[in-house]
Amino acid sequence: MTLSVEPVARRAATLVVLALAALCAACATPPTDPAARADFEAANDPLEPMNRTIFDFNQFLDRWLIKPVAQGYHTVLPQFSQDMIRHFLNNLGEPVIFANDMMQFEWQAANITAGRFIVNSTFGAGGLFDLAGNTGLERQTGDFGQTLWAWGVPEGPYLVLPILGPSDPEDAIGLGVDGAMDPFGYLARDYGAGNSSTIARIAGSGVDLRARNIDTLDDLQRNAIDYYAEIRSLFRQHRASELRHGRPTDMPNLDSGDKP
Repeated sequence: MTLSVEPVARRAATLVVLALAALCAACATPPTDPAARADFEAANDPLEPMNRTIFDFNQFLDRWLIKPVAQGYHTVLPQFSQDMIRHFLNNLGEPVIFANDMMQFEWQAANITAGRFIVNSTFGAGGLFDLAGNTGLERQTGDFGQTLWAWGVPEGPYLVLPILGPSDPEDAIGLGVDGAMDPFGYLARDYGAGNSSTIARIAGSGVDLRARNIDTLDDLQRNAIDYYAEIRSLFRQHRASELRHGRPTDMPNLDSGDKP
């Protein structure tokens, strides 16, 4: 079956217009009080009413689906199996990290990423074992949102995406571009498993990440006065560190391999 480019482009343009209209309607009104206005601008969250609605939806989904699945995953699979799944999925993402590091002129990070992919894909049984990490070649960061930032494109306001969670417009665009240039996505499509393969990888990575942070997020939610604001703050600290290729932050490391 073939698709006509014009109808697809028309539908895409319509979706963009509708999205922009929704964003404008969801914007919060800046407060007039000087102190409150300063806090409002520091949060960089003009879409807060819409973001909180999506955040509540994500919390509902997490409570009834994602967290129970993550708990089952953590309970049923031994730790070494969870590690192998995480290493395999991480290895599939190395080519995209390499490409973005090259576009950012981060030669050392790109070199490390290339070395990791070669070592883990061969001696690490297709990425099931992170032998490169054991020899000091630590996993690097690199996504197209980060590349845009390196090119001088501003991050934009805080944005909560359905299911995917905390983000910003720059990061959201980057997700789409990274998916488009993922070589394993093209390989899966050649074998007729393009969409299902992508969904499986995203779901697998999400469940694994959630399983490793069950206690961390439970404690945060239990002790936070405003859980939404806490998550927003942690995301922005973490993203700032990623954009600068590892500048340290004071936030809990939600990407660590520690057990929950």
